Amino acid sequence: MFPFGCRVSYRGSRRDPVEQALTRRFGAVHATALNMINMMGIGPFITIPLLMSALGGPQAMLGWAVALVIVVADGMVWSELGAALPGSGGSFRYLVEAFGPAKYGRLVGFLFIWQFILSGPLEIASGYIGFANYAGYIWSGLTSRGAILAIAAVVGVINVALLYRRINTIATLTLSLWVGALVTVAVVIVTGALHFSPDRAFDFPPGAFGFSLGFFVGLGAASRVGVYDYLGYYNVCYIGDEVRDPGRVIPRSIIISTIAVALIYIAINLSIIGVVPWREFVPAAERPTANFVVSVFIERIYGPKVAAWFTLLILWTAFASVFALLLGYSRIPYAAAKEGYFFKPFAKLHPTGQFPYVSLVVLGAIAIACSFLSLGAVIDALLVTRILVQFIGQIGAVVLLRRRRPDLPRPYRIWLYPLPLFIALVGWVFVFATTSPPILLFGLGGLALGVAGFALWSRRAGTWPFARA
Repeated sequence: MFPFGCRVSYRGSRRDPVEQALTRRFGAVHATALNMINMMGIGPFITIPLLMSALGGPQAMLGWAVALVIVVADGMVWSELGAALPGSGGSFRYLVEAFGPAKYGRLVGFLFIWQFILSGPLEIASGYIGFANYAGYIWSGLTSRGAILAIAAVVGVINVALLYRRINTIATLTLSLWVGALVTVAVVIVTGALHFSPDRAFDFPPGAFGFSLGFFVGLGAASRVGVYDYLGYYNVCYIGDEVRDPGRVIPRSIIISTIAVALIYIAINLSIIGVVPWREFVPAAERPTANFVVSVFIERIYGPKVAAWFTLLILWTAFASVFALLLGYSRIPYAAAKEGYFFKPFAKLHPTGQFPYVSLVVLGAIAIACSFLSLGAVIDALLVTRILVQFIGQIGAVVLLRRRRPDLPRPYRIWLYPLPLFIALVGWVFVFATTSPPILLFGLGGLALGVAGFALWSRRAGTWPFARA
């Protein structure tokens, strides 16, 4: 087992690896771009109908506000952990180090990888689903279930192929994808501002703000959609071994990308519902236009030909998002395997390209399989599987590390500590508790299976808590 912080590079022959090293090529601009193209990829374009359906009107934007409070507080957690423990793996590294590599850290680290093997591909699959739905606007004959699945699978294969290369090429490609995403978002915001109708945008239904139990359940659903749209504010933490000056770059990229994307999301949402009446795509399950509402938005103003060309920009943005996701997430099983907490083949780096190719291919394949599910189920399932072990676990990790490792260098420290920890904890509990019972059972059942799997794995290996004398 390699200790944390151990780096591996090649010495002598390329076929005789003594130490393999991931090159630190991501600066502040690259790191911010990586976060932002993940956060503002296909998310706001495919989730606006789901968001409005959660509360039945524009009042559902409260869900984005609640989600923003949660992710800002949680972003401080990621910033302190990422700056103090920079390295591939992100959450895995933080949880194992905080809870103790020899005992409870093994359990928490195993459970994180266990849930991540599903939740990571679920998030990537949501981008594939969104890509396929918008492709149906351009090719109207491809709206059948089988055609959508085929499109999602092809996009998944292309994504893996583009990432199957050296990291320095990927850094440049990340910037080009980011520029395409920014252009797409800018067109939506400017167009919406020029044709905005306040009466249409703020057409609240009767009793929109009736604070009942149903309202809070709907607010929880809207908040889950909002959190999903913000996911990615921490993506740079997964490639900490490839970030220059991580103590400064990681916190700054998280803060800048979160604030910038929050403003962009508000502008995008108001732009769309200020042109297209929300009742035309709510409820989302019953309105075909919900699959490509932004294309309909452009069509209303510029006509179907311009809308078709603009849909290509949306597809570019969707692909940029899944590209960034798979790039960051493929490093997590790699880091776990390198430290001896996961299957050894995942620790392999490509002999010439210096990237974790086994992890990349496996997660890419699972993501393609997950694209067979519905978008709503994918979003709820991926959040439920992450909240308990990853997000709440990291809150505990900050507290434990401050107590047990006061000597650990902390280039960034959480502002107003411990208030942001309390805000993040309450927010994650609210999002989790308002999820539908079947999804909750799925998340809790998966966690229970993970504990059982850890017990069997540890007993067979003779490690804690079954260590032999």
